[in-house]
Amino acid sequence: MGNGWHEWPLVLFTVLGQCVAGGLIVTGMGWMAAKDDAPGQRRITLSMFFLWVLMGIGFIASMMHLGSPMRALNSLNRVGASALSNEIAAGSLFFAAGGFWWLVTVLGKMPAALGKIWLIVSMVLGVVFIWAMSRVYQIDTVPTWHNGYTTAGFFLTMLLGGPLLAALLLRLAHITFNGATFASLSAVALLASLGLVILQGMSLAGIHSSVQQASMLVPAWGEMQVWRMVLLAAGLGCWICPLIMRKQPRAVSLVAGIVLVVVGELIGRGLFYGLHMTVGMAVAG
Repeated sequence: MGNGWHEWPLVLFTVLGQCVAGGLIVTGMGWMAAKDDAPGQRRITLSMFFLWVLMGIGFIASMMHLGSPMRALNSLNRVGASALSNEIAAGSLFFAAGGFWWLVTVLGKMPAALGKIWLIVSMVLGVVFIWAMSRVYQIDTVPTWHNGYTTAGFFLTMLLGGPLLAALLLRLAHITFNGATFASLSAVALLASLGLVILQGMSLAGIHSSVQQASMLVPAWGEMQVWRMVLLAAGLGCWICPLIMRKQPRAVSLVAGIVLVVVGELIGRGLFYGLHMTVGMAVAG
């Protein structure tokens, strides 16, 4: 039993990967909307460097989970047959496609028409990456993971952290960004996350093995989820409150917001890993 933080490499990898995928989608939309503002597009491209820094940190963390970086290539041995291999392949393809687009665009070598198509493909690959990531945990012998809460939770992280990260990057690029639509989307994602926590908490009472009750795997699960929701609400508030007052959020406010949201989602993901249990006599955790 515990809070799941022993799986911190996977916690970092999944949360950062999902935030980056969402951030690329929204920032990419801002980049395409600035098609008539070449200097603005370039500033946006330069600010997107931080997306790939975060993605790199996530991948480094995932390799630490393997025990040795030399094992990373072995994880691709069963692409198509193994959910884990598919996840690593999808993530690597997303990282490579998006990173290469960024590099060629920064160097000024990317043709305009091809650049837009390449960016859209990279954005789609980000969604595929999250989907592949969620499939890794659809294991029928792990009833606490083998459900729709897992997939929904992963995509909600994308909707909570991605738009806020994009708002920060566009602010750093000095691009006027009407974030009301995306802020509303993140607010809806927060409400959906709250509903997900309530429903999942109710379902845990009905999941048990011959020796373990799922609701006892993380004794502080409810309390930690409350703290998580407080952090998420505070983080989004750093973005939404200035918008309500019809002001552009300051960069420092957005930085504080993304930190709060990421910390909240790290707590939530730690709780997710803490809920690991298997059917039968064996219980992990």
